[in-house]
Amino acid sequence: MYFIYLLSILSLVLQVIFMTLALAAGLFYLAELVEEYTVMAKYIISWIVVVTAGIHIGLIIFEDIPFYLNVIGLFQQLLYGLLLKDFPVVRVSSVPFVTAVLNLILHHYLAIKYFGEVFYAFPEVLAYFTLCLWIVPFALFVSLSANDYVLPTTGERQHLLDDDNVVTDYLSRKAKRYSLLSFFSFAKDSILPQRSKKAF
Repeated sequence: MYFIYLLSILSLVLQVIFMTLALAAGLFYLAELVEEYTVMAKYIISWIVVVTAGIHIGLIIFEDIPFYLNVIGLFQQLLYGLLLKDFPVVRVSSVPFVTAVLNLILHHYLAIKYFGEVFYAFPEVLAYFTLCLWIVPFALFVSLSANDYVLPTTGERQHLLDDDNVVTDYLSRKAKRYSLLSFFSFAKDSILPQRSKKAF
């Protein structure tokens, strides 16, 4: 009796490990795709924003979900549209970014409060959170690594250095990369064994 119980715990641990590795591999693959096809990624994310706004309009028309939740969701999609204007460049200190993050936190709080008070089946609640709250931020989070490989231009709004040396500033900023793809690359290089080439 206890043996099968211990086996079930071991099995659960292995399943969690495999699911985590599969998720990490999928995120790494998506980050590389976004990095290579930046224009296509912007196009896809823009359509996801439009579809999510359409879902909110459909919820206003067909469902009894409070109007304020859908207005906040539509405002959130507008903020995402503003963020996509400069895609793949994301300025963390910009007003649209800060407002989008604060609005997302507020939207989560109000949605959790509403679904805690009014009964909906779990798949319906999960559908709302997945399609209305998480899909666009997840897509934007994965696409943050695309900013690492944007080529420098002399036509930027702000001068990069006092002496207008675009290339030097670009290379010095590349030394400090903090993105999803750089994290996964670091993890791959430090955790996985490297194959050494044999010299014949």
